[in-house]
Amino acid sequence: MNKNQQFVITINRELGSGGHTVGSILAKRLNVKYYDKPLTEGVTEKFGLSLDEIERLKAQEKESWWDELKGKPTTAAMFETERKILQGLAEKESCVIAGRNAFLIFRDWKNHLNIFIQASLAKRIERLQKKGMTMAAAMDTIEEVDASRETYIKKYSDKSRYDTRLYDLVITMDDLTEEDAADLIMEFIERTSK
Repeated sequence: MNKNQQFVITINRELGSGGHTVGSILAKRLNVKYYDKPLTEGVTEKFGLSLDEIERLKAQEKESWWDELKGKPTTAAMFETERKILQGLAEKESCVIAGRNAFLIFRDWKNHLNIFIQASLAKRIERLQKKGMTMAAAMDTIEEVDASRETYIKKYSDKSRYDTRLYDLVITMDDLTEEDAADLIMEFIERTSK
């Protein structure tokens, strides 16, 4: 990726890994916009659904023909809306995008960097517990979110979000702070900028 030209950096991350914070720090350091929640809000407005309703739809392995007949939005429509919004943002300016299947959407983009942020289950649970979850709730939430994200990705590709070949850089957060991870990414960008 050439940081001196318009670029897009995608951050795919595991829940509880600290990837959201890493993306935010990285965007500030690069002086570009960071997109995550505002994008989701655009999708919720278009379909008139809550964030929870959208996440439940994305997690469904199969669409209900009855829901489609009743005019309920499909995950295909949501994926296409997300794709258009993301590509529109990236065409206007350099940015960092967290989640939203951006690593798939931008894998053939001219000037991009795909990053995956992961952590051991113990560290992910510990991080969620610091936010007030019990150990049991953290484990259940991680399992549910991991499964729903993988299901959603498999609907639109033959890929797994855990296939490291889809990323330019994979970072395990177990012994790193979010600042450390941002440092590593900045160093990677400096070394690989053309």
